[in-house]
Amino acid sequence: MTGKIRVRFAPSPTGYLHIGGARTALFNWLYAKQNNGTFILRIEDTDRERSTDQFIEAIIDGMRWLGFDWDEGPFRQTERFPTYRKYAEKLMKEGNAYYCYCSPEELEASRKEAMKEGRALKYSGKCRNLREPVHGVSPVVRFRMPQDGATIVDDLIKGRVEFSNEQLDDLIILRSDGTPTYNLTVVVDDVDMGITHVIRGDDHLNNTPRQIQIYRGLNYSIPKFAHLPMILGSDKARLSKRHGATSVTAYRDMGYLSDALVNYLVRLGWSHGDQEIFTKEELIKYFSFENVGKAAAVFNPEKLDWLNAQYIMNSNPEDLASLVMPFLIKDGLVKEGRIDIKWLSDAVKTLQERSKTLLELASSLRYYISEDIEYNEKSRKKFLNEKSLPLLLELKDGLASTADFSARNIEDIFKSIVERHSVKLGDLAQPVRVAMTGGTASPGIFEVLLILGKEKAVRRLEKALETIRAS
Repeated sequence: MTGKIRVRFAPSPTGYLHIGGARTALFNWLYAKQNNGTFILRIEDTDRERSTDQFIEAIIDGMRWLGFDWDEGPFRQTERFPTYRKYAEKLMKEGNAYYCYCSPEELEASRKEAMKEGRALKYSGKCRNLREPVHGVSPVVRFRMPQDGATIVDDLIKGRVEFSNEQLDDLIILRSDGTPTYNLTVVVDDVDMGITHVIRGDDHLNNTPRQIQIYRGLNYSIPKFAHLPMILGSDKARLSKRHGATSVTAYRDMGYLSDALVNYLVRLGWSHGDQEIFTKEELIKYFSFENVGKAAAVFNPEKLDWLNAQYIMNSNPEDLASLVMPFLIKDGLVKEGRIDIKWLSDAVKTLQERSKTLLELASSLRYYISEDIEYNEKSRKKFLNEKSLPLLLELKDGLASTADFSARNIEDIFKSIVERHSVKLGDLAQPVRVAMTGGTASPGIFEVLLILGKEKAVRRLEKALETIRAS
């Protein structure tokens, strides 16, 4: 093991990149960046029935979207089967592993007997000291675990954790068809890749004493371990689909910013004083295992919404315009390359303080971009009526005849109308807002008119007038 820190993120491609997996990747990435170390991406695809290339691509896509650039990989375990067999043979040769010829029926009978007698459900050791092979049977290979004493895990997060060796099974490391099992592959990969720190979820903690013994059997240095607390739903059960979206790409598709999601993930179990919002540079600077909690973290969608809104509010409007574009294209509001980005940026600027997600932002932009709008029925009845008719008519004529369609001039036209009719500004502004946007909630009405432009604003006033006359 070299002095340079080397860490890895090793997802199984049996699904999309999960929120929990993304947080594990983040903590590995931060630790590597902070220490000028190496971050490795390894795909643990030995579950051939459930692993797919589609999920591998989805995981890589999610990692790239979050900005977790890796230094080596992605490696695939299915390309390393000969290596695992070589290490299994080394363990066999040195007496640290052995062939087991027990049939599934024998193992099941032994398990039932252990349950009946209240003993630990572990392999009986029948073949542990077998000297001759059993002909006609394809054996598995088991690792020879110590039978007394304890295995100690000095965890960087959980502290000292002790496991009684009496409870450790002689686990299978090669199946009868020669394919390796998880505990062998992960140790071999970590040895070959020079991993110095294994940072992963604490659902793997029970595997750690077994893996430590395999390291010892291979006579290799044992890396440092850091087991992250689980992420729970609001009901304190393990986070799952019934709590809502759990994959990173789902949050991307719902319009969350990648930096906001990264910021939220790091706060699931880690803190730095009372600070809530961090740049990636700050996260790299401040991250430490000392400030990772031991208790499970609870996923709070409302907190994520708040954080995402903060990021949208403080983003550059031009950057947001580019980010919201795919949502506008998907909704059929624009065609790629058919919209002025400068104009869109100006429109975004008026709405970014009102949007929690890019999806909301795209929806709000609809009344700016669409040629026509639909009225909220309640708003139409309340504001588009005989009372507002003369005000809207005068405004339409005033806007249509002005050569200077500027914020200052629009405001002057509004003021002159309300003074002549002895009404409040809201008596004109609210009917205009409904005429322009279809509803009563929008940015400042002068901003809205400027973004819409003179021709579109006049057309919408004409439609409002027709609507009032028709009703």
